[in-house]
Amino acid sequence: MRVFAVALLVLICGFADAKAAELSSAIANVRAQCLQIIDDLNHMKTMAGINTAVTGVGTVAGGVALGTGIAKANMDKDANDIDDLITALEQGGAQQVSDLDTFYKTFASALSETGTITGEQFAQQLRNKKTDLDKQSKKLGNWRTGMMAANTATNIAGAIIAGNNRIDDSLQDKINLCTRAVDDLTDVYMQAKISGTETQNDILRAEKIVRECGAWSVVDVSSIDKRAVGATVSSGIGAGLGLVGTITSATANSNTEFKKQNTEKNLNTVSNVMAGGTTVASGAAVIFNATQIAAIKNASRIADKCQEALK
Repeated sequence: MRVFAVALLVLICGFADAKAAELSSAIANVRAQCLQIIDDLNHMKTMAGINTAVTGVGTVAGGVALGTGIAKANMDKDANDIDDLITALEQGGAQQVSDLDTFYKTFASALSETGTITGEQFAQQLRNKKTDLDKQSKKLGNWRTGMMAANTATNIAGAIIAGNNRIDDSLQDKINLCTRAVDDLTDVYMQAKISGTETQNDILRAEKIVRECGAWSVVDVSSIDKRAVGATVSSGIGAGLGLVGTITSATANSNTEFKKQNTEKNLNTVSNVMAGGTTVASGAAVIFNATQIAAIKNASRIADKCQEALK
């Protein structure tokens, strides 16, 4: 009888030890599977932050290009007003004007009759004004082209970063393995709780791990990818518009045959429209990147709580 009791005691102790080992093994498996996710998420969060900054710079560059283009258009209008006066004078039949110098002298001579300034003085003022406007317009055109090029470059970079900053198969596999490990732990700890083979502290620890790490099963990681796709598309659109705007702006500020066939005013208008469009697209990419960071941070909070429970 004593031998039977001893044997029974050994059997019970062995069973308890086996259950304890099984629970420890299940917890170790959760640790091995779930902690791998944290580094990947931190990398994604960093890249989304970088992309927010990159597309933010692109948005500013696009805005500057648009503002510069508008200023250039206003300046060109002032410069072209002289040509409009020439046309009006010719159509009025008051004087046949063959070139700007003739117009300057004719118009200045009429003004000099007021006795305020001489005709030659006024003519020189007009020449200086026209020259100054043309120089400033040229500088603004070059500045707009540079800003459009910068916007294009940042949008291309943004599209590449956003396209790569997604939940790939590797990370999704890690999440799936983590949730399966938590499911296994849930079964083991429930059996241990029923059998009473574990201490209260061990049971509570297992429950906390199941609760915190089990949250991965309800995380919608697709929202991270959706925002990445949105940022990629927006940056891609911005890059396309920026490229067209850069080429158009450079052409408007050159002396090419194409410019002669398409008036500078029309080219400037197209450039400004492209600048406005790429600025909007860049701004949208900034928003997508910022919301992607929020989605990643939400997933990171779950990862942090899971890590804390596994300590």
